[in-house]
Amino acid sequence: MKSRHQRLFGIGLGLLLLCGALFFVLNAFQSNLVFFFTPTQVAAGEAPKDGHFRVGGLVKEGSIQRDGMAVAFVVTDTQREVPVRYVGLLPDLFKEGKGVVAQGRLDAGQLFVASEVLAKHDENYMPPEAQHALDEAAKARNTSAVVR
Repeated sequence: MKSRHQRLFGIGLGLLLLCGALFFVLNAFQSNLVFFFTPTQVAAGEAPKDGHFRVGGLVKEGSIQRDGMAVAFVVTDTQREVPVRYVGLLPDLFKEGKGVVAQGRLDAGQLFVASEVLAKHDENYMPPEAQHALDEAAKARNTSAVVR
């Protein structure tokens, strides 16, 4: 084989290996990508039916039910609600009326089965997406009250 052919073969092999590595990196990125949705978006069907995502808002007052390690509660953005079930230890700051983000997936009956629950970490913190959703819900409530 001539040196010119060897060089072309080496470049081709290098490009093939680079494409393979890029495929694996993008595949790993895609499988770890998790989007955030509000309860209103989940109720509207915007959330993926068969994939993992995050839902966030406030824990509805009086909705927490504990059964050993299993916990059921409702996440609300003050317009819509999503029932959540979680098995495991909850963060110490998890309380009714406080901000929460749960990661998991919807089951067939529109129950959100959480694999992870995150709570706010201080008095002033709420996930930006959840705060935006609450602000939008408040605007929608105020607009509908003015129209009536």
